[in-house]
Amino acid sequence: MTIIQLGYVAMSMNLQNCSPSQTMTYAQFQKIQDREAAIKKLEKIARSNLTNCLRLLKHNVAHDIHFFRFSSKLIPLANHEELSDWKYMKNLIEPLKEIAEFIGQHPMRVGFHPDHFVVLNSTKPEIMKMSVKTLHMHEMLLKGIGVNPEHRCVIHIGGAYDDKIKALEQFIHNWGLIPASIQRMLLFENDDTTFHLQDALYLCEKLGVPQVFDYHHHLAFHEEPEWEQQWERIIGTWHASSLPVKMHISSPKNEKDFRAHADYIDPNMFLNFLHVVKGSVQQIDCMIEAKQKDSALFRLVTDLQSEKSIEWIDQSSFKIH
Repeated sequence: MTIIQLGYVAMSMNLQNCSPSQTMTYAQFQKIQDREAAIKKLEKIARSNLTNCLRLLKHNVAHDIHFFRFSSKLIPLANHEELSDWKYMKNLIEPLKEIAEFIGQHPMRVGFHPDHFVVLNSTKPEIMKMSVKTLHMHEMLLKGIGVNPEHRCVIHIGGAYDDKIKALEQFIHNWGLIPASIQRMLLFENDDTTFHLQDALYLCEKLGVPQVFDYHHHLAFHEEPEWEQQWERIIGTWHASSLPVKMHISSPKNEKDFRAHADYIDPNMFLNFLHVVKGSVQQIDCMIEAKQKDSALFRLVTDLQSEKSIEWIDQSSFKIH
């Protein structure tokens, strides 16, 4: 028996006017001649994003959803080089405190998945510097909402740069240049084009980082050995973590466009996975990466209602026997 906890990504398809990712480009910022007024507008957008984020958390509690990924775009232009003097954490302390208080009253697993421009195996110092700066912002946001940053931030390994083995070794070299607090925050995910499960496991085991297994990505990487042979290694990377094993679940859009995410989750595909891993660990938190966000979660719950091997705990969590 294993407990399965479902979660979804960043925004709701059911709440109106609730985007946590409203933004402002630097070009728009520059058009406002009064710099102080421009920063106030940025902060207004950020406050709206954080307010909507709190609405999403309340929506989650109402539906017993205990697992959620924050948008990485909560604070627009937070890392822009021309805004290094902007003390956004200090100026946004009140909405962050509201989120912290709510999570304190309604504990749930939350985290981030920064965009693809966070690349830790780059040979270019400016890319490494911006990547670490972006990760530091995520770390500050987690601390600002009262969440221990450890193992809360999923990243891809990066680019192959025409030599995958060399790129993996470059990642290991760069790892030593990254602050220890950010190292502790990170999780590595296998991707669907370059760094497959074996590559991710190599880094995770060498650097002591938990592996987030993306089932769909693995299936898209047709060259690989069967994932079942690697499952014990995957869960082994979590032994030192205080959090349950985390994975990503999505379904292919269609056979032709296999790598693209579908609107919803194929319940049979998900069950095939669950029946292999059940009993291997006490709990697995499954992040749904589907176009329809929370609606995909709700439909998956409905699709699984008749499954005899499932015992429901609440509206989004169940035991698989």
